[in-house]
Amino acid sequence: MYLVDMSFTDLEKITPELTQQHKSYLEKEYQVNKLMFGGRKVPRTGGILISQHDNEEELRRVLNSDPFIKSGAVSYVITEFIPVMAAKDYQAILG
Repeated sequence: MYLVDMSFTDLEKITPELTQQHKSYLEKEYQVNKLMFGGRKVPRTGGILISQHDNEEELRRVLNSDPFIKSGAVSYVITEFIPVMAAKDYQAILG
C-alpha cells in the first residue's frame, strides 16, 4: 500500500479546470480499486492519496500522467507502508 503526498508547486496553475481534469483522470483508478482514498490537505497545500497499486512503478506511471503533475503544478512523494492494525470495519485491508 502507498501513501502519496502531493504538494502544490505552482498555485497559479491550480485552476478549476485543471482540478477537474485531475479528478476525472484519477476516477478510473478508483473504479478499479487501485486508489482507495484521496482528498485535500488542510490547509490546502496539496492532497493525499492512498493507493493499492501492485508496485511503485505502476503507481508512478499513473501519477506522472496526472494533469496536475504533467502541468508542473504539483509534485509528489510516495511512501510505501504495510498496514498491520485497523479498526474492525477496515480489517479486510490487512495483509
